[in-house]
Amino acid sequence: MTTATSIQLDDDLKGRIQHLADAHQRTSHWIVREAISQYVEREEKREALRQDALNAWKEYQRTGLHLTGEEVEEWLASWGTENELPPPVCHK
Repeated sequence: MTTATSIQLDDDLKGRIQHLADAHQRTSHWIVREAISQYVEREEKREALRQDALNAWKEYQRTGLHLTGEEVEEWLASWGTENELPPPVCHK
């Protein structure tokens, strides 16, 4: 189900949207919907990443377990090589 929502745009932005719509052979309505959809998806992913980081920080504060950047970089650098290393083990 879709519902109509109206927004007010200044003339400059409306003209830019119309220019893109013309260039892509789409309607300005399609451009606006696509822009909003992409923005919402990006912000949802950003919020999920933020929540993951907060949860990881809380877990670290609770347990003290961690890896150093050097440990992670060494492990990642080994990926795809003959001497690929196992994942490092968290420590205090």
